[in-house]
Amino acid sequence: MRVLVYGGTGSQSGPVVDELLNKGHTPVVVTRTMPDNPKENIEYVTANLSDRDRLMEINKDIDAVSFLLPAFLGDDDDAAAYGKNAIYAAVYGKVSRFIWNASGPIYDDPLEPKWEIFDYLKNSGLEYVVFEPTTYMENWLGPWTAPSVLNDDEVSYPVLDPVKMGWLASRDVGKLVVAAIEDGTVKNKRFDISGIETPIGVELAEKFSAALGRDIKYRAMTPAEMGAAIDAAFGPGSGDRIAEMYRHEQENPDEEPKFHDMTDVLKTFPVEMSTIEDWVRDHRAAFEKE
Repeated sequence: MRVLVYGGTGSQSGPVVDELLNKGHTPVVVTRTMPDNPKENIEYVTANLSDRDRLMEINKDIDAVSFLLPAFLGDDDDAAAYGKNAIYAAVYGKVSRFIWNASGPIYDDPLEPKWEIFDYLKNSGLEYVVFEPTTYMENWLGPWTAPSVLNDDEVSYPVLDPVKMGWLASRDVGKLVVAAIEDGTVKNKRFDISGIETPIGVELAEKFSAALGRDIKYRAMTPAEMGAAIDAAFGPGSGDRIAEMYRHEQENPDEEPKFHDMTDVLKTFPVEMSTIEDWVRDHRAAFEKE
């Protein structure tokens, strides 16, 4: 199958590309600029989500779409417009399957961009599957966590210690997306997804300790610290929305669980999921000094 992958050069959709290659499919990666070192067996097409005409062009001869919105957008209106453009182009190209990693929950609120996109998708006539993940393990590689593990033997993250978290590996989402692309019997469904373990902060530190072979502690960062780290990495103001989200979660820790029972999901899509210890071992270079 020829699968159009949005965000395929990034950390969330990159694993979709890898899994497509593993399964013998042809990834067609949408990128704003051609990579300096393109990978073998991958087709790259340049496009911008704001350009509907260009998206219509690249959706020709495509069997399925793996969709992901960019992580940092300046305006909510952009998100809704971008999502609708991708859906419109898939309909135009007569794409058979549209799989959307929504990068988090879709709230039942008409004012929310993701709800607006989902409503448009439901009424598009496309066969779709939507995954709504919790929090990625890859977040630990960011400048808000990895340096503190490396230098201070401390897992720092803006989640209060007693809160259970269903940390999820992006490679597992990649497997789920490709499984949904391949299984044409699953149509027009939404799936809440998370990791298969639900540690609180101190238990997460214990898993890091076991994987790295040294004593690691847990520290709940303040939302302001997280926002400042994102600003430093991605530009002033980039962290405002994330900081506000974590501030709300810290002030309302029991409002919404950050993990899901994956039993039914894995019956539908029987993929092998990562453990936290295995993931940390695989990425230990980020947490250990040379």
